[in-house]
Amino acid sequence: MLKQEQIATIPETVQNIGMIPLAQWNKYFAYPSSGTLRQMIFHNKYGINKIVTKLGGRIYIKVADFFNWLNEQDQQEAV
Repeated sequence: MLKQEQIATIPETVQNIGMIPLAQWNKYFAYPSSGTLRQMIFHNKYGINKIVTKLGGRIYIKVADFFNWLNEQDQQEAV
């Protein structure tokens, strides 16, 4: 479980980025890997599909929504 000071926040360098193609996710973030994200999206684990947009066969991750979702997951584990 993460401590309060470890809870993910949106890095200042990417706050203005709306969406990132899944294939380029690891250019911006080391965790989680794009392969892990693909598997979670395919199986819709933990309701991750609410942070995903599919356009023209490509998968995009909504950056702000991802970090909010990540915080939600941590808070659910703490309960």
